[in-house]
Amino acid sequence: MKTNYVSLALRLIAAFILGQTLFFKFNAAEESVYIFEKLGAEPWGRIGSGVAELVCAILLLIPRTAWLGALGALGVISGAILSHLFVLGIDVKGDGGLLFGLAVVVFVCSAGVLWIHKADLTAFLARFRN
Repeated sequence: MKTNYVSLALRLIAAFILGQTLFFKFNAAEESVYIFEKLGAEPWGRIGSGVAELVCAILLLIPRTAWLGALGALGVISGAILSHLFVLGIDVKGDGGLLFGLAVVVFVCSAGVLWIHKADLTAFLARFRN
């Protein structure tokens, strides 16, 4: 029973963080445009990552697809973390590392959700075995 509450909390945190960044990505906020210009992926990288994050946030909120949302979020947010570490830096435009910190929180929450729902992932993968 506690696992359900932990899963719900982790899913809500990750989905909220992923969701709140969508406004900035889809409205071409200065910081988002700056980030994706620096990555050489403006505007399609910004819009594409926004769509991917939206899909992951929705999947995280649905209990049956939480594992899939977590897996997708791990992929998307790994790209963000690697971009911070190797291209952007931890502090982007004087944010004090806030975006990087939020990315790490999403990564940890998504990893936790995937761990809690590993049986769902295993069952899905079992369908493709001989």
